[in-house]
Amino acid sequence: MVFLPMNSDSSQPTAGGQLFIVATPIGNLADITFRAVEILKRVHLIAAEDTRTTGRLLRRYGIKTPMVALHEHNEASMSQRILRVLQDGEDVALVSDAGTPLMSDPGYHLVAAARRADLRIVPVPGPSSITAALCASGLPPQPFRFHGFLPRSGRNRRLILQEMAGDTATQIFFESPHRLLNTLRDLSGICGPERLACVARELTKLHEEIVTLPIGRLIRHFEERTVRGECVVLLAPAGKTEEVDDEAIVEHLNDESLRRLPASVRAREVAARLGISKRRVYALMHDRE
Repeated sequence: MVFLPMNSDSSQPTAGGQLFIVATPIGNLADITFRAVEILKRVHLIAAEDTRTTGRLLRRYGIKTPMVALHEHNEASMSQRILRVLQDGEDVALVSDAGTPLMSDPGYHLVAAARRADLRIVPVPGPSSITAALCASGLPPQPFRFHGFLPRSGRNRRLILQEMAGDTATQIFFESPHRLLNTLRDLSGICGPERLACVARELTKLHEEIVTLPIGRLIRHFEERTVRGECVVLLAPAGKTEEVDDEAIVEHLNDESLRRLPASVRAREVAARLGISKRRVYALMHDRE
């Protein structure tokens, strides 16, 4: 344990410590960076979402820095106490259970408070399930829009899904394994079963799975197996026929991940990816032969 001062004398000037926002592995503990290990070793304090989870990482790398818990239930009060540690000139590292802090994890209040106090904030980049899933999905990497976890039910959830369905950016959100099928069925009802989507789960772990298929086929895929591990879901962007030129269609048709598919399947997946009609893609394929 570490002593956190409950009071500070604001009349005593201090240089101010640095707040390091440290990305940690999302599954495979070997994915931590050399820089992250060195910073976690030398800071005065580590603010962790779950000290038990972070403790396993620290033991793996022989890191003995004291920890305090900073999670969704105590973030407001704990942020003020950690801020006083920083104002006393001590460095602090912020980590989440896995990946990059603040991405659907606690830490925003602490970072915002440190920014208001004119303290130095230093990002230490590293693993992120968002970018890992995006780069391996085969969906357009930019622009993309990240939603965190969706509301579990209600009108607001429906409105968000409808907005996602009509957005021309790739959509990314987190989903729990036991709600995955219901969410895919909701998306199918709004976007249609032909829209391309990706489910990435157990990223960097032994049973990693990244599946990109039309939503209807994704539903059948996951109906046939037990889903384990938190999931990253990506939805292909919507598109308007008049906004997609022929060269863009040809570029997708030549994608290595699609070239071995039968012509009809290839046309369907490109149409879903671009949000255009399958008929237009199929006609262009024949025109170019």
